[in-house]
Amino acid sequence: MVETAETDIAVVGAGIVGVACALQLARQGHRVTLVDRQAPGLGASFGNAGHLATEQVFPIADLSILKRLPRMLLDPMGPLRLDWKYLPKAMPWFTRLLLNLRPAPFQRSVAGIRTLNEGSLGAWQRLLGSIGRSELFQEDGSLLVFEKPESRQALEALRTRMQQQAVPVDFWSAETVREAAPQLSPSLLGGLFFPRTGHFIDPYRVVCELFEAAKASGVRFVQAQVDGGQLHSAGVSLASDQGMLNARQVLVSCGAHSAKLTAALTGKRVPLDTERGYHLMLPGEHQRLPFAVTSLERKFIMTPMAEGLRLAGTVEFAGLQAPPSMQRAWQLHRLSKGLFRHDLSVEGATPWMGFRPSLPDSLPVIDRVCDGRVLLAFGHQHLGLTQAAVTAEWVGRLAEQTGGPEMGAYRLNRF
Repeated sequence: MVETAETDIAVVGAGIVGVACALQLARQGHRVTLVDRQAPGLGASFGNAGHLATEQVFPIADLSILKRLPRMLLDPMGPLRLDWKYLPKAMPWFTRLLLNLRPAPFQRSVAGIRTLNEGSLGAWQRLLGSIGRSELFQEDGSLLVFEKPESRQALEALRTRMQQQAVPVDFWSAETVREAAPQLSPSLLGGLFFPRTGHFIDPYRVVCELFEAAKASGVRFVQAQVDGGQLHSAGVSLASDQGMLNARQVLVSCGAHSAKLTAALTGKRVPLDTERGYHLMLPGEHQRLPFAVTSLERKFIMTPMAEGLRLAGTVEFAGLQAPPSMQRAWQLHRLSKGLFRHDLSVEGATPWMGFRPSLPDSLPVIDRVCDGRVLLAFGHQHLGLTQAAVTAEWVGRLAEQTGGPEMGAYRLNRF
């Protein structure tokens, strides 16, 4: 006997994507239940870099990754690391990634990322404005700096590529950098400024404020570990450690943990892996930077926030089970040395690690499958925060349509 649905849509995953989608769906009149094994916002959304990265329209890797593979395996503190013990499990994913670097699939990925990014800033302005919390986002641009004369050619090449993709970008001289961010080292030679970007002053608070708005719109939260599920004529039944949950539809939006539930519901094995990202929060550094600054050579980002300065970056492939290597977080402070007139203080600093959900073509899955009983929104790699609001708008449209709009690269069936 099929149980009666307790809710219209069960949203599995209470990160920034899931919470934004839950709020959108509730506002459209659906009964929504949000489910997560932990409180909202405590996964990858808690510790991201806080940067609205609309300028990042290129896939997470290019062909230079082949040259870097030996160092990835041997250097535990490098900006891109592959744990050799995880290599056998990671090889199928990396093989798919390399295949997606061929010209045609690479351009499809760029077009797909760019489409989402172009809608992201406006979507966030609408979403935060609708809950009266526009102050949580600062549209103040971001800066990519360089230090070495030999890096200028690479920087100019990147600027050309960005302009070809209609990304607003300006070249800043060393003098302009010093005027805008006087605490940075005078040895910096210049950089690229991206005016249509910005940063969130507290990413975790953004999730919490959206969650409060969702509850006010009728969203119910259940703290539970969803272990699987099955489809039936009336919708979907989810099995959890708190019992069964029956819904007419389910939205899978649990980030790096989405593959297992997607397979159980759809029969489709999604090549989802995780890029483990680290941050170091410096609570004593409130006045160092006016906006987010990234180092071209050192490959990490520094974002000013309400609680201090967040240093974030590095990519580690080691799966979901290996313990974090917090030395990688502390390495971010060592990387910052020489970028400022005076070194950053680590007094009271806290390290963190989280899982970025990544697919080998660098595109998310945003889709409606199984006759509309299953909605999908996961795999946003480094751009989960950037694309969360626009993803919620797309999911809202998918939930209302019988067949769903043609979404091309974001479909599940591309795998």
